[in-house]
Amino acid sequence: MRRLVTALLLAFTVPALAAETPKRGGILTYMIPADAPPSFDGHREVTFATVHSVAPFYSVLIRINPENPSSADDFVCDLCTEMPKPTDDGKIWTFKIRDDVKWHDGAPLTAADVAASWNAIVYPAPGVLSARASIYSMVDTITAPNANTVVFKLKFATSAFLPALADAYAFIYKSETLAKDPHWYEKNILGSGPFKFKAFELGQSIAGDRNPDYYHKGLPYLDGFVGIYAPKESTRVEAIRGDRAALEFRGMPPSAVEQLQKSLGDKIEVQTSDWNCVDNLTINHSKKPFDDVRVRRALALAIDQWRGAPALAKVATLRTVGGIVFPGSPLAATKEELQQIPGFWPDIEKSRAEAKRLLKEAGAEGLSFELLSRNVDQPYKYLATWAIDEWTKIGLHVTQKVVPTGPWFDAMRGGTFEVVSESACQSVINPLLDVQKFLPSDVSPQNYNQYKDPVQVAMYEKMLHETDSAKQRTLMRAFETYTLDTQAHTLMILWWYRIVPHRSYVKGWKISPSHFLNQDLATIWLDK
Repeated sequence: MRRLVTALLLAFTVPALAAETPKRGGILTYMIPADAPPSFDGHREVTFATVHSVAPFYSVLIRINPENPSSADDFVCDLCTEMPKPTDDGKIWTFKIRDDVKWHDGAPLTAADVAASWNAIVYPAPGVLSARASIYSMVDTITAPNANTVVFKLKFATSAFLPALADAYAFIYKSETLAKDPHWYEKNILGSGPFKFKAFELGQSIAGDRNPDYYHKGLPYLDGFVGIYAPKESTRVEAIRGDRAALEFRGMPPSAVEQLQKSLGDKIEVQTSDWNCVDNLTINHSKKPFDDVRVRRALALAIDQWRGAPALAKVATLRTVGGIVFPGSPLAATKEELQQIPGFWPDIEKSRAEAKRLLKEAGAEGLSFELLSRNVDQPYKYLATWAIDEWTKIGLHVTQKVVPTGPWFDAMRGGTFEVVSESACQSVINPLLDVQKFLPSDVSPQNYNQYKDPVQVAMYEKMLHETDSAKQRTLMRAFETYTLDTQAHTLMILWWYRIVPHRSYVKGWKISPSHFLNQDLATIWLDK
C-alpha cells in the first residue's frame, strides 16, 4: 500500500516554468471547498474559506516571496518600500510605507492604517476576537510617527517575529473604519489589494474585478475572479473536469487527482508540497469525563497512526505521522522520540490494552460521546470516520455530527462540544509560534480545549526566549511530551500533503506548504 501511494505521488510533477510572457485579461474561476466563510475578517478567522474568499481584496505589510513561496525565510515587501534591518539589538523594526497606495474607495492609505491594523491584531478591542494575538507576545508597541513610517518595538528580540509578520491573515484595514466599528470587516470588504469587491452570494460565490490603481504596476493580469463555494469534492472535481472552474487552491486527494489526469491528460498540471497542517482531535476539558487525563490518554492510545497513515493517504489529504512540530523541521521529533508518546506507540495491541486499563480505572468503560466534524470532505470527515472506527476497538461508542463551517467554529469557540475533529494550519513555517495553537485557551484564542495550565505556558515562554538552537530543541521535546503525554491536552493525528491540480492554462502561481499563502491572485494569468 505504501509503495502504491508513493508511486502515485511521484507521478505528480510540478510543471517546468518556461520564460513565458504573461497574457492580460480573462476571469479566473476557482472552487472554494467550503459552504461559506464564517466571516470576512482575516484578523478574526483561521479558516482558508476566509483567505480564499477575500485575500485578493487586501494588502499586507510583508509576505513570503510569491516567486519562492516554499521558503521559510524569503520575505518581500507588499506595503513597505524595502525590508528593514532591526536596530536596538533586534528589538526595533522600522518600516517605510509606500506613498502611492489607495483604498478601493479612492482614499490614500497611510502608515496610520498599517499601525491601526496591527494594533487591532496584537491588542484587540474589548469584545473583538483576534485569532493570532498570542503569536505577537513579543510586541510591545506599534506606532506611526509619520504618514510613511511604522515602528514595531519588541519586548525581546526573537527570530520568530519576522515570519509572524508575514502572516497571511494580517490584512491592512482602514484606521477610520476600525475606530468607528471594529466589527465592520466581519461583514464588509474594503481593501487596497489587486482586486476590488464585486459581489458575494451566500453559499454560492464571491467575485472581484481588477483594481486599475493597484500599486504594484502591471499587476494583476486578470480582469477579475470568481470563487465558487462547494464543500463536496465530487462537485469540485466535476467543475474542473468540465472547465467550469480552473482549480481549487486548497488541495485534493490522490484519487481525485488521478481521475482528472485520466480524463484530461495534458490539460491538467499538478503541483505538490508538504503541508504545514495537522489534524488534531480537540477534547473539551470542561466536559466530564474528559477533564480526566486518563480518559484523554486512552483516546490517543486507541488510534493506530502508523498503519492508518498509508491507508488514508490513498483517499485523503493526509500523509505523515508527526508530533506537535512540522515534520522535517529541525525542532521536530524523530520517529524514535515520537514513539515514546501515547498515540504513537509502535505496538498497537499494547497501546489499546493500556487504553482499556485507563478507561476502567477512570470509570469510563464503554463511554459514549459525540465527535463534531466540519462539513468539508478533505480531510475532516475522513479523519473523523477513521477515528471513530479506531475507538470502537476499545469499546467506545462514538457518533459523528457534521455541521457547516460557521456552526463548527461557533461550537468550538463557545465550548459546546465534547470532542471535535479540527486542524492546526499555519502559513509561514515557524515552529516556535506554530505550537502556540496548543497553549491553554486563555492564552491562545485558537485553542478550544477549555483549560488553563500555567506550567505549560511557562515551558513555552522559556522556549520562545531561548536563542540557542540545540537548547531550543530540547525545550521543544519537553513541551511536546508535557502537552501530548503528561497532560494529553490534545490528540495530534496526521500531517497533510498538498496536491493541487489545475487547468494547464493557469500560469503564474506556485504552490507553497500552506494553503493560506500566495492567494492574492495578482501574479496569475491565463494562457488561453
